Amino acid sequence: MSHGSSEEGGLSQAAPNVNTQELLDNPTQPVATPRDQVPPTVDEASPSSTSSFEMIDMESGPSPYREVQPHWFFCRLADDNASWVPFSRKDSDKLENASYTGKEQEGEVVIAVEGERYDVRVKERKRYAVYWQQGPTEVRRCTWFYKGDKDTRFMPYPEDFSQRLEEAFMIAVTLNEWKRKLEFPTGETVILHNPKLMMQYQPIGLQDEWVSSPSEQTRPRTVKRGVNNISVEIPDGEPEKVDHLVFMVHGIGPACDLRFRSIIQCVNDFRSASLSLLTSHYKRAEQDGQIGRVEFLPVNWHSALHGDATGVDEDIQRITLPSISRLRHFTNDTLLDLFFYNSPTYCQTIVDTVASEINMLHTLFKKRHSDFNGAVSVVGHSLGSLILFDLLTNQRNGSRKAREAVPSGEPLDLNCDTLQQTLSRLGLQQYLDTLQAENLDLESLALCQDGDLKDLGIPLGPRKKILDYVRKKCLSQAFKTRAVHLPEGLQVPPQMTSNSDGNESSGSTMQQSQFHRAQSVTSAVDYEYFDVGIGQVSIDYPQLAFHPQTFFAFGSPIGMFLTVRGLKHIDPNYSFPTCKSFYNIYHPYDPVAYRLEPMIVTEVDLEPMLIPHHKGRKRMHLELKDSFTRMSMDVLGSLRTAWQSFSRIPVAALPPVDEGDAAREGDLHEIQGVCDEAESSGSAEQAEQPEINVGMLNGGRRIDYVLQEKPIESFNEYLFAIQSHLCYWESEDTALLLLKEIYDKLGVAMEQSQQ
Repeated sequence: MSHGSSEEGGLSQAAPNVNTQELLDNPTQPVATPRDQVPPTVDEASPSSTSSFEMIDMESGPSPYREVQPHWFFCRLADDNASWVPFSRKDSDKLENASYTGKEQEGEVVIAVEGERYDVRVKERKRYAVYWQQGPTEVRRCTWFYKGDKDTRFMPYPEDFSQRLEEAFMIAVTLNEWKRKLEFPTGETVILHNPKLMMQYQPIGLQDEWVSSPSEQTRPRTVKRGVNNISVEIPDGEPEKVDHLVFMVHGIGPACDLRFRSIIQCVNDFRSASLSLLTSHYKRAEQDGQIGRVEFLPVNWHSALHGDATGVDEDIQRITLPSISRLRHFTNDTLLDLFFYNSPTYCQTIVDTVASEINMLHTLFKKRHSDFNGAVSVVGHSLGSLILFDLLTNQRNGSRKAREAVPSGEPLDLNCDTLQQTLSRLGLQQYLDTLQAENLDLESLALCQDGDLKDLGIPLGPRKKILDYVRKKCLSQAFKTRAVHLPEGLQVPPQMTSNSDGNESSGSTMQQSQFHRAQSVTSAVDYEYFDVGIGQVSIDYPQLAFHPQTFFAFGSPIGMFLTVRGLKHIDPNYSFPTCKSFYNIYHPYDPVAYRLEPMIVTEVDLEPMLIPHHKGRKRMHLELKDSFTRMSMDVLGSLRTAWQSFSRIPVAALPPVDEGDAAREGDLHEIQGVCDEAESSGSAEQAEQPEINVGMLNGGRRIDYVLQEKPIESFNEYLFAIQSHLCYWESEDTALLLLKEIYDKLGVAMEQSQQ
């Protein structure tokens, strides 16, 4: 709307024809208001109609006019519905100050808000995301609000509309003139009955001649002035200090929960839950300034896989049947991600996207938080956890780089070719001097990565030819010897075969650190693109720019994929090269989740660790289940005691024992033995379980952690199966486990919840 005073039907027609500036400069001076100067749009019930001239004394009237306190809001679009959300008090104050100081500057003023995850261009009134792709959203400096009859919350007026309302309100307060009808060019009508009651009436398309009052046109809207007069929760703002950074990788498909929300929205909810838990469970440390907050950033790889760069969606669409189109579209967009990850072409795209996104976000975060010196962790949900597992398994550090690249015990033999012969065969003789200057031969060339050859000044094309040739030769030789190297700890034991004497023997005499495959019907096939060790796609795994402190897996199928790849046992001494902590978190009804501890500790049947409720207790139905278990044990104990007391009757007082009595006595001893065995086994299990070492994948600590199901979920496991796989983003128990792991390593203990 325009601010011009000459607009027809504008706010200027509703204002009295007095010098407002002169009135405000001398508020105590009586002002004469002639009746014939009152505009026709003023309601006849105005107090000014009592006489031809009215003397208004500001000292004897109501409280003087005070300027409204503005608050900044941003528009949030969800499911084609727009809602206005208030900025925190800190961010709103920063924007308000910038709006005043920015008037003197020629260029745009940019203010970082919401933990510096968004930038607001104050003059443009737009809010831009920093770490992910998202369209700009509108920002408003809000002072006046309205709520319709069916609305659940107040909505802010546009800034120019609010400014006209504020001008009219100022005149009404100054002159103490109410019941003022204000007509706007768009057809809206606002009546200021008094400072507490203000209504807006919407225009109607066809107005009958006999409709005279606005109340007969449509249901009015309630109008409020100032954010303090509406019911809205305004957050105080996030702590500026960041203690820890967490990257969260999604699973299959573009949606992450049953509401079909994106990874960005789900991570926002998880971040909000963590901030709330910090306030309730780390209150004292937060008040003392000991802790700040944990930042969670989403990593999106689905859009890169299904984007125009790969063209895979168009290829799949051409071969998709036209029937049941919605189901087929869902399958193509979601379930096919599992098959894409097992494809060498698209697996490389997925892994490169995840690694590059994480490195890019890490660099950008460090740039915007230059004082950040905390650790970094990673979270993977569903397929995202498998991607991170493979990525972390193939990370390198200085001490393990050479050891993991080539099997130990034998030098690499590439069909006895020399470096010169290999380069001549590839037509790359011009790079012989460059490689020999670095004392590289074929064995050391097999240890090189793309970045190593790039540092030598070799162009991209020749680099790919050399590395591809060496890789194919290595795999070809491995298939001929049936031995392929695996990362230390992720090795399948050699297959046992029977010799001519019928005795079992190892399939090969090589060291046990090598993996040996038994002869199979597909042995003649040359799988050039696959590492047959764990069935993992053989690609060039990129390196992360940091060493993660902890890897959290939500609803993870890692155990199932490792088993399908042929891995039956994980060496207890195995750990990720650059990450020393690993947690496998799952819901008991999650159909996609699998355990990992049974692959490490095979001799003991370990129950998973129960994740405590964030309110510091078990759920009621689980407590009842435990109570029933204890009651059953008590009944068995009472039964045993009763039989013992019965069997202690003096023998002399009984007649001679016949065969039937002897049988009954044997039954008594048998029942007593069963009871003793049940109690002893239960007590032994409780005593031995805490002493189990589950390997170095999590530093000797437990790996599998299970959430507590809700009472309603326990009635039918199948109804809540899909929901159980998507529940982690809103799980406060999961968020609290992450916070506890993070702050325990910082030396900050969690307080008991006061709820």
